[in-house]
Amino acid sequence: MKIRKVLTAAVAVAAVGAIALTGCSGGSGGGDTGAKQTLTVWQNSTTGDGKQFWTDAAAAFQKANPDVTVKVTSIQNEDMDGKLQTAVNSGDMPDVFMARGGSKLADVVAAGKVKDLTGKIDPDVKKAIGEAALSAFTVDGKLYGVPMAVLPGGLFYSKDLFAKAGITDTPKTMDDLETAITKLKAAGIAPIALGGKDAWPAAHWYYFFAVRACGKDLITNLATKKDFKDGCWLTAANNLQKFAQVEPFNEGFLTTSAQQGANSSAGLVANHKAAMELMGAWDPGVIASLTPDQKPLADLDWFPFPEVSGGKGEAGAMMGGLDGYSCSEKSPSSCEKFLDFVSSKEWQEKYAQAFQTIPANQDATGAVDNASLKPLMAAYAKAPYVALWLDTALGQNVGNALNTGVVEMLAGQGDPKTLLQKITDAAARG
Repeated sequence: MKIRKVLTAAVAVAAVGAIALTGCSGGSGGGDTGAKQTLTVWQNSTTGDGKQFWTDAAAAFQKANPDVTVKVTSIQNEDMDGKLQTAVNSGDMPDVFMARGGSKLADVVAAGKVKDLTGKIDPDVKKAIGEAALSAFTVDGKLYGVPMAVLPGGLFYSKDLFAKAGITDTPKTMDDLETAITKLKAAGIAPIALGGKDAWPAAHWYYFFAVRACGKDLITNLATKKDFKDGCWLTAANNLQKFAQVEPFNEGFLTTSAQQGANSSAGLVANHKAAMELMGAWDPGVIASLTPDQKPLADLDWFPFPEVSGGKGEAGAMMGGLDGYSCSEKSPSSCEKFLDFVSSKEWQEKYAQAFQTIPANQDATGAVDNASLKPLMAAYAKAPYVALWLDTALGQNVGNALNTGVVEMLAGQGDPKTLLQKITDAAARG
């Protein structure tokens, strides 16, 4: 299946509001000062097949390029942004680092820490990935990263637990979802797993309510127009607060992590302790790593975020993102060569298998065999538009304010108006 949908959020933006920095850029490769090169790689898989993918890719690249030594560092996903910001500020950057595009990447570009890859990536690789995906890593018309995975979101669920609760159809509307929640509770099943400790999974609920409440122009221009005056933003917050009153989430969701261990939100789904989780297309791979046999969950399936009545959003609109990799400004030439290597059809097929996700290289999508990803890919292909995750579109400072503000509201420490004020104040600070 070909995936050609554009993820829109005005991602080809001017790099403004950069991260404060000190020192000078100093990628460990130190440029091309000699025949031997050392390439440091920061990636976000710490266990299982995902971590093994990077070990295998590094070994294969080294074999094909004996003058290069690749050193891979695994960093927990929730720690990646903070460690990268510290690296930007100190000037001690890895040569290859994980990037998600949008204003988050634009901020690092503005700090002068990212290599311009325009004209340096294999044209065949670029063609296989497509301009739509590459646009998320484009700033002021220049390419600063290469996507590895396409990651639209929605609700992953256990077919077995739905059947146990007597749910025969996946929810199409919020009323349907609340009915399913009632049935799951009656069957003694936690309806929705939520890793509120990590903030962003809770904020995903606000993102999707915003996509349903707000028009396309507002949602897709956030990278350049961080304006929250339209009443739809408050409507989305009110809708989330109202939904939370149904008590749909697992007990202790505010202290539950998203992806670390059997008691994380992904772990609850993996071990049939919760029926659903709102996540992106990386979730099947995370869940697989947390099942008792560390294999894909056999009864895992997917349905889109339900429609919400009264909103300005287009039916079927989705939220999503891309995981990719960039080169630091002082990285050696083996950096872009490594990105070409892991973006090739062969290694993208291996990536799809290892991470149980959707590869960015269109020639490799045939390797996707996880059943829960098939309906997601179909919905993605039909969606009128797919907006970039709000925290990615907004950049780290405003995005973090949004994410933590949602958690505070769900914890009863704020209300919808307080949430909107917090986001507005963060946007005003730049």
